[in-house]
Amino acid sequence: MSATRSQPPRAPWDNFPDVLIHAPESQVKQHPAYRAAKSGDDLAAVELVADTLNLEQVEKLRDMMQGHTPVLVSAHAFESQGVNAIPEALADAVGQHLGYPVDPGIVQSNIVAHTGADGFSRLARQAKFDGPVAAGAEYVMVDDFVGMGGTLANLRGHLLQHGGRVLAAVALTGKPYSARLALTPQRLDELRQTHGPDLENWWQARFAHAFDALTESEARYLARTPDADTIRNRIAAAEQA
Repeated sequence: MSATRSQPPRAPWDNFPDVLIHAPESQVKQHPAYRAAKSGDDLAAVELVADTLNLEQVEKLRDMMQGHTPVLVSAHAFESQGVNAIPEALADAVGQHLGYPVDPGIVQSNIVAHTGADGFSRLARQAKFDGPVAAGAEYVMVDDFVGMGGTLANLRGHLLQHGGRVLAAVALTGKPYSARLALTPQRLDELRQTHGPDLENWWQARFAHAFDALTESEARYLARTPDADTIRNRIAAAEQA
């Protein structure tokens, strides 16, 4: 199988809304239940979410979804010590507040070891998803953390590829500037002008999508890398790490 065929699908962002982030990183990651929840402890995840859920953000999602009853789908990520229990606990909590159904059947199918990884490692090791998607159904993605946004981008790609519609995304925590997933035209122009068409052609061959399917944070990271050779070399090294 070629590298292109093995890559998770992605699509350009259009006018995708910013991720609704519930709590600062310090509040989530310093919570006494965080480590256990991240390692797969369901009860710890429920406790963590109960203490950090932001009801204002829940109501913002309700307002955004006026006229829709989306399915909440969480990014079940494999961590070094187990399956991260936080996304599903967050999806369950939001679903209970808003009366939205939760679909537990879509799962991450590979281990990417993103926790604590640098940007090139996150770009090189792409999350892949599997599981049935209801064609025509509307979805809201749920994750515990949004950093560069690649996991959500690939989850969205899986849903779109199988006929779903993705309306929004929610995260328990993340960098405030990472809330914007949708790549701006200005950032796309900056990336293309900085590194030229050769790198985008290489990217298309390697990852099966052009620069317009990157997240804003991914594109910013690449645009601020001094040259295209550094990008190719660092990604190759991360793949082999």
